[in-house]
Amino acid sequence: MTTDTPYQLAVVISSVREGRFAPVVANWFLERAKQRDDVTLSVIDLAETPDGLASGVASADAVVVIVPEYNHSYPGPLKTALDATSREWHGKPVAFVSYGGISGGLRAVEHLRPVFAELHAATIRETVSFPFVWNHFDADGRHDGSEGAPLAATTLLDQLNWWANALRDARRVRPYAA
Repeated sequence: MTTDTPYQLAVVISSVREGRFAPVVANWFLERAKQRDDVTLSVIDLAETPDGLASGVASADAVVVIVPEYNHSYPGPLKTALDATSREWHGKPVAFVSYGGISGGLRAVEHLRPVFAELHAATIRETVSFPFVWNHFDADGRHDGSEGAPLAATTLLDQLNWWANALRDARRVRPYAA
Protein backbone atom coordinates (compact mmCIF):
# COMPACT_ATOMS: atom_id res chain seq x y z
CA MET A 1 0.00 0.00 0.00
CA THR A 2 1.49 3.35 -0.99
CA THR A 3 0.49 6.98 -1.01
CA ASP A 4 1.83 10.01 -2.88
CA THR A 5 3.00 11.74 0.31
CA PRO A 6 4.78 9.55 2.86
CA TYR A 7 3.55 9.98 6.40
CA GLN A 8 5.89 10.67 9.31
CA LEU A 9 6.03 7.68 11.65
CA ALA A 10 7.58 8.01 15.10
CA VAL A 11 8.66 4.71 16.64
CA VAL A 12 8.81 4.90 20.44
CA ILE A 13 11.06 2.43 22.25
CA SER A 14 9.51 2.38 25.71
CA SER A 15 11.76 0.11 27.77
CA VAL A 16 14.60 1.77 29.65
CA ARG A 17 15.85 -1.22 31.68
CA GLU A 18 19.50 -2.20 31.59
CA GLY A 19 19.91 -5.30 29.42
CA ARG A 20 16.55 -4.63 27.75
CA PHE A 21 15.41 -6.64 24.73
CA ALA A 22 13.70 -3.59 23.20
CA PRO A 23 16.46 -2.69 20.70
CA VAL A 24 16.24 -6.16 19.13
CA VAL A 25 12.47 -5.89 18.60
CA ALA A 26 12.72 -2.25 17.52
CA ASN A 27 15.47 -2.96 14.97
CA TRP A 28 13.44 -5.83 13.54
CA PHE A 29 10.37 -3.58 13.14
CA LEU A 30 12.36 -0.64 11.76
CA GLU A 31 13.90 -2.86 9.08
CA ARG A 32 10.40 -3.77 7.89
CA ALA A 33 9.19 -0.17 7.94
CA LYS A 34 12.29 1.06 6.05
CA GLN A 35 11.37 -1.19 3.12
CA ARG A 36 8.22 0.85 2.47
CA ASP A 37 7.90 3.97 0.35
CA ASP A 38 4.85 5.29 2.21
CA VAL A 39 6.59 6.21 5.46
CA THR A 40 9.37 8.42 6.81
CA LEU A 41 10.77 7.18 10.11
CA SER A 42 12.02 8.74 13.31
CA VAL A 43 12.95 6.92 16.51
CA ILE A 44 12.29 8.07 20.06
CA ASP A 45 14.17 5.89 22.55
CA LEU A 46 13.03 6.75 26.07
CA ALA A 47 16.31 5.34 27.44
CA GLU A 48 18.24 7.93 25.45
CA THR A 49 15.88 10.92 25.15
CA PRO A 50 13.06 10.70 27.71
CA ASP A 51 12.25 14.37 27.15
CA GLY A 52 12.08 13.94 23.37
CA LEU A 53 8.68 12.26 23.36
CA ALA A 54 6.62 15.44 23.11
CA SER A 55 8.52 16.97 20.19
CA GLY A 56 8.82 13.63 18.38
CA VAL A 57 5.10 12.94 18.62
CA ALA A 58 4.18 16.52 17.74
CA SER A 59 6.00 16.24 14.40
CA ALA A 60 4.64 12.76 13.61
CA ASP A 61 1.55 11.74 11.68
CA ALA A 62 1.42 8.36 13.46
CA VAL A 63 3.20 6.51 16.24
CA VAL A 64 4.21 2.90 16.86
CA VAL A 65 5.02 2.05 20.47
CA ILE A 66 7.45 -0.82 21.01
CA VAL A 67 6.32 -2.07 24.43
CA PRO A 68 7.29 -4.94 26.71
CA GLU A 69 5.02 -6.38 29.33
CA TYR A 70 6.27 -5.78 32.87
CA ASN A 71 4.16 -7.19 35.72
CA HIS A 72 1.10 -7.63 33.45
CA SER A 73 1.28 -4.01 32.25
CA TYR A 74 3.53 -1.49 30.51
CA PRO A 75 6.75 0.11 31.81
CA GLY A 76 6.53 2.88 34.40
CA PRO A 77 8.85 5.22 32.46
CA LEU A 78 6.40 5.09 29.55
CA LYS A 79 3.57 6.15 31.89
CA THR A 80 5.70 9.02 33.17
CA ALA A 81 6.54 10.12 29.62
CA LEU A 82 2.90 9.90 28.51
CA ASP A 83 1.74 11.89 31.54
CA ALA A 84 4.12 14.69 30.53
CA THR A 85 2.44 15.00 27.11
CA SER A 86 -1.05 15.83 25.92
CA ARG A 87 -1.97 17.80 22.79
CA GLU A 88 0.86 16.19 20.80
CA TRP A 89 -1.26 13.04 20.57
CA HIS A 90 -4.58 14.62 19.61
CA GLY A 91 -6.14 13.04 16.54
CA LYS A 92 -3.19 10.76 15.77
CA PRO A 93 -3.16 7.00 15.25
CA VAL A 94 -1.10 4.77 17.53
CA ALA A 95 -0.11 1.16 16.90
CA PHE A 96 1.75 -1.35 19.05
CA VAL A 97 4.55 -3.87 18.69
CA SER A 98 4.60 -5.82 21.95
CA TYR A 99 6.71 -8.54 23.44
CA GLY A 100 7.09 -10.55 26.59
CA GLY A 101 6.35 -13.98 27.97
CA ILE A 102 3.24 -16.05 27.37
CA SER A 103 0.98 -13.11 26.47
CA GLY A 104 3.48 -11.50 24.11
CA GLY A 105 2.94 -8.13 25.75
CA LEU A 106 -0.74 -7.93 24.87
CA ARG A 107 -1.72 -7.17 28.48
CA ALA A 108 0.52 -4.08 28.26
CA VAL A 109 -1.20 -3.07 25.02
CA GLU A 110 -4.67 -3.45 26.53
CA HIS A 111 -3.64 -1.22 29.46
CA LEU A 112 -2.32 1.39 27.04
CA ARG A 113 -5.46 1.66 24.91
CA PRO A 114 -7.51 3.64 27.50
CA VAL A 115 -4.49 5.86 28.24
CA PHE A 116 -4.27 6.80 24.58
CA ALA A 117 -8.04 7.30 24.42
CA GLU A 118 -7.64 9.85 27.21
CA LEU A 119 -4.90 11.53 25.14
CA HIS A 120 -7.38 11.75 22.22
CA ALA A 121 -5.32 9.36 20.11
CA ALA A 122 -6.83 6.55 18.03
CA THR A 123 -5.29 3.14 18.62
CA ILE A 124 -5.52 0.79 15.69
CA ARG A 125 -6.63 -2.80 16.06
CA GLU A 126 -3.69 -4.48 14.32
CA THR A 127 -0.67 -5.34 16.48
CA VAL A 128 2.55 -7.29 16.27
CA SER A 129 3.11 -9.50 19.29
CA PHE A 130 6.05 -11.69 20.28
CA PRO A 131 5.15 -14.29 22.92
CA PHE A 132 8.27 -15.76 24.50
CA VAL A 133 10.20 -13.15 22.54
CA TRP A 134 13.62 -14.67 23.22
CA ASN A 135 12.58 -17.72 21.17
CA HIS A 136 12.05 -15.57 18.04
CA PHE A 137 15.55 -14.07 17.81
CA ASP A 138 19.05 -15.51 17.90
CA ALA A 139 21.99 -14.16 19.93
CA ASP A 140 22.79 -11.69 17.14
CA GLY A 141 19.23 -10.31 17.08
CA ARG A 142 18.20 -12.04 13.85
CA HIS A 143 14.57 -13.10 13.59
CA ASP A 144 13.91 -16.84 13.37
CA GLY A 145 12.21 -16.53 9.98
CA SER A 146 8.73 -17.52 11.10
CA GLU A 147 6.07 -15.85 8.97
CA GLY A 148 3.57 -14.67 11.60
CA ALA A 149 5.31 -11.53 12.83
CA PRO A 150 6.38 -10.24 9.38
CA LEU A 151 2.81 -10.69 8.09
CA ALA A 152 1.44 -8.93 11.17
CA ALA A 153 3.91 -6.06 10.66
CA THR A 154 2.82 -5.64 7.05
CA THR A 155 -0.85 -5.58 8.08
CA LEU A 156 -0.13 -3.11 10.88
CA LEU A 157 1.80 -0.78 8.56
CA ASP A 158 -0.91 -1.02 5.87
CA GLN A 159 -3.60 -0.07 8.38
CA LEU A 160 -1.45 2.63 9.93
CA ASN A 161 -0.89 4.13 6.47
CA TRP A 162 -4.64 4.54 6.02
CA TRP A 163 -5.18 6.00 9.49
CA ALA A 164 -2.14 8.29 9.33
CA ASN A 165 -3.20 9.80 6.01
CA ALA A 166 -6.90 10.04 6.88
CA LEU A 167 -6.25 11.73 10.21
CA ARG A 168 -3.47 13.96 8.83
CA ASP A 169 -5.86 15.15 6.10
CA ALA A 170 -8.64 15.66 8.65
CA ARG A 171 -6.37 17.69 10.98
CA ARG A 172 -5.41 19.92 8.04
CA VAL A 173 -9.02 20.64 7.14
CA ARG A 174 -10.27 20.95 10.70
CA PRO A 175 -7.68 21.18 13.51
CA TYR A 176 -8.44 18.79 16.34
CA ALA A 177 -10.01 20.45 19.36
CA ALA A 178 -10.39 18.49 22.57
